[in-house]
Amino acid sequence: MLFTSYAFLGFMILLLIAYYLIPGKFQWQLLLVFSYWFYFLADFRYLFYILITTATIYWTTVGIDKNREKQGAYLREHKEEMSKEEKKSYKSSQKKICRRLLIACLLLNLGILAVVKYGNFFIANMNGLFSVFGKTSQLSFVNLIMPLGISFYTFQAIGYLIDVYQETVEVEKNPFKLALFISFFPQLMQGPISRYGDLSETLYGEHKFDIRAVNRGLQRVLWGYFKKLVIADRILTAVSTITGDTEAYSGAYIFVGMLLYTIELYADFTGGIDITIGIAETLGIVVQENFNRPYFSKSLKEYWRRWHISMCAWFRSYVFYPVSASKTLQKFSGFSRKHFGEKMGRRLPVYVASFVVWLATGIWHGASWNFVVWGLANWFVLMVSEELEPYYGKFHERYANVGQKKAYKVFQIGRTFLLVCCLNLFDCYSSVVDTLRMTGSMFTAGNWNILWNGALFDIGLTVVDYGILAGGVILMIIVSLIQRNGSVREKIALRPYPVKFIVWYGLFLAVFLMGIYGIGYDASQFIYNRF
Repeated sequence: MLFTSYAFLGFMILLLIAYYLIPGKFQWQLLLVFSYWFYFLADFRYLFYILITTATIYWTTVGIDKNREKQGAYLREHKEEMSKEEKKSYKSSQKKICRRLLIACLLLNLGILAVVKYGNFFIANMNGLFSVFGKTSQLSFVNLIMPLGISFYTFQAIGYLIDVYQETVEVEKNPFKLALFISFFPQLMQGPISRYGDLSETLYGEHKFDIRAVNRGLQRVLWGYFKKLVIADRILTAVSTITGDTEAYSGAYIFVGMLLYTIELYADFTGGIDITIGIAETLGIVVQENFNRPYFSKSLKEYWRRWHISMCAWFRSYVFYPVSASKTLQKFSGFSRKHFGEKMGRRLPVYVASFVVWLATGIWHGASWNFVVWGLANWFVLMVSEELEPYYGKFHERYANVGQKKAYKVFQIGRTFLLVCCLNLFDCYSSVVDTLRMTGSMFTAGNWNILWNGALFDIGLTVVDYGILAGGVILMIIVSLIQRNGSVREKIALRPYPVKFIVWYGLFLAVFLMGIYGIGYDASQFIYNRF
């Protein structure tokens, strides 16, 4: 069931009515029922996977907590008769038990994700190796369904598990509350990947009906629908046409395609997040923001601080820091300092940890070498930029007046945007070879006359479509600029009622009249659903 379907509209109306009619203490239970119903409607077989994740995470975290309680009781009982060394040894042995529980649960849940999402990718590559070495035997592909949002709910559950192990959050002893945290339906399809300490503050509370809060949430949902239905799905036709035929479309078509896809991806993903946050807001629940005007970034490093914020924070907290602080990497750092100098010894662990993060990020996005190369390409650019940072600093010191000029800042933003566009091409084609070939064709095909000879009207977009897209993109830019000084919704709320009515009713009409709909007035799937 898509966020953009009539079925979901009925689902939400029913939930909101029931949610505010029942006593507040039962609201979180109702959310749990509706979250599992939502998952059941997508495919009842999905429930098997999310129940395994929930059960194993619950048993492991409760087991870790009981072990710590047992440890505390034992130490209190024997504190007079145990020496410091004995206490230290006992604590170490108990910590090993907790670590084993953690590792076993991680291996199980990451193993499920790996088999379901990457099993056939591994088999295909093994069969390729067999062919290279002349073996005729081939491994059979596995026929497993991939549950909706498995990457998102698995990472969210694992984040909670690690937080409990590190004692940064209290263990949730109510299995049904934990089940709601893992399965909260607005986040299932494309995030954000919430931290338990953040989401739990409002997820389980009692929420009285507040017409202003509901209105604000619905306004956010409407803005998300505008970006998804009017902009993203309109662009989809052109992008599918260009990327679907590598023989007919190359050169300047690829340049146009990558620009359109980058706009589509932003409108689609942020539109979905707007809908998620807006739905949560109507229920009185706070879900973290996942974007901060990423296309205004002046560098790729800044871009990744602004794009898919929850995913980047997850990899930073649970992959980068543990890897960079690991004993193995610390030994490697000492070896590097001794043989390559202090500067290199200090940087190498960061680069290795970053390599692991970006390799994992690429793999997380999909079972394809395209995503692996995409992740490593991001890592390479970021590391080169890091090495060149001192030279950038010297340049800005010498030409301080240049760095302060708006023209130079616009240049930095444009440069970063084009870099992101090029990297996004790995998401558009089925193989690394095709991606590189199409990227190279932009510099060799010499067909830039398509930009003005009318050929761009043959990729599925009409004059009206281009006009709507231009207006929609300009509106997104204006909203982003206004947001630098506070919430747009709050600014509109301060206006007279006729102004508010014109803005929101106008946006509703734009979605209703200009939205791109499929069979039965259901829109296309969100891009990040496949991740």
